[in-house]
Amino acid sequence: MTTKDQKHTVGRLKSRPQFLAVREGEKRRGGLFLLEVLDRKEPDSQARVGFTVTKKHGNAVERNRMRRRLKEAVRLHAGFAMQPGHDYVVVARRDVLEASFKELAAELKFRVETRPKHRRSGDGRPRNV
Repeated sequence: MTTKDQKHTVGRLKSRPQFLAVREGEKRRGGLFLLEVLDRKEPDSQARVGFTVTKKHGNAVERNRMRRRLKEAVRLHAGFAMQPGHDYVVVARRDVLEASFKELAAELKFRVETRPKHRRSGDGRPRNV
């Protein structure tokens, strides 16, 4: 494989403390999943991704199917958009099973590429004034 053809690789989050650290970061909500993002402030390291599917979303077969679909969507469509030095956790919702793969991949790519909106300062003013 030449350097031009190399794919952008994404590492994996494997331990519980890594997953818990990402919970302190930014949250990007979507209809199919929640994407949690943490900037590790290490721009030279590769992006890492982890997947969470809770037991309330089905039996082991269904949870594994959801996880496999999300992993493949990251591998094919969203891995290149992940920022180096960032950790991503994808928390699946039940709708991941029924959604088409094209829809799943498009939403994942959109959520990964979305930049956080600037937060309003807590000046106490109402929003619509």
